[in-house]
Amino acid sequence: MNRITNLFETKKNGILSVYFTAGYPALNDTVTILKELEAKGINMVEIGIPFSDPMADGLVIQEAATQALHNGMSLHLLFDQLKDIRREVQIPLVFMGYLNPIMQFGFEAFCKKCVEVGVDGMIIPDLPFADYMADYKAIADRYDLKMIMLITPETSEERIRLIDEHTSGFIYMVSSAATTGAQQSFDEQKQAYFRRINAMKLRNPRLVGFGISNKATFDAAASNSSGAIIGSKFIQLLKSEATAAQAIDKLLDALKK
Repeated sequence: MNRITNLFETKKNGILSVYFTAGYPALNDTVTILKELEAKGINMVEIGIPFSDPMADGLVIQEAATQALHNGMSLHLLFDQLKDIRREVQIPLVFMGYLNPIMQFGFEAFCKKCVEVGVDGMIIPDLPFADYMADYKAIADRYDLKMIMLITPETSEERIRLIDEHTSGFIYMVSSAATTGAQQSFDEQKQAYFRRINAMKLRNPRLVGFGISNKATFDAAASNSSGAIIGSKFIQLLKSEATAAQAIDKLLDALKK
């Protein structure tokens, strides 16, 4: 069974998924960070593929991607770093990246390498749903890779139900129509959006991302979904703390207060 599917079948709520940018802070940190995240009890990890124009990302992740590229990170190198990861890490791994580097690599070749190294799914924010259905779904399905689609407060109910019908794994609920970045709280409008989507009784589970940084935002997200995704807060901690383990400890402390 795909590891993402297995996670959501065995843990129904309170799931914590953490994002980091491959090649940041240092080029060869990828495997160390993954091992530390699993050891500290993180349920799933999104590995960011650095790109020069990450349109969905705020300043923190943009800067991390720029630094990773300057460090020499590439998709070919990332696959090489991950070639033995499943000997040490068992939690679900999801790639988050933009279409351009993946198309340069070749979409089917990309899917094949994902399976070889043990990546379970992908999030491609700039892949239109219609293009996914026409050109990519059959290939992703052939390799049992979960294509995770994003929805926002502006996404129509019709589109949400189409996404729910034609994808599996989970649905990525973007908390607001903005870029990534830590927030201190979610206002009533955002929480109403979470409740509205929850009331739709979708087939797929959902995780909330963009803005999760503390106990208040995590609890608000998890109350109407299976859990939350944290990115910018963790990237900031990777920059400020001496080790990945210390960054994860600080993150987990923030979620308790």
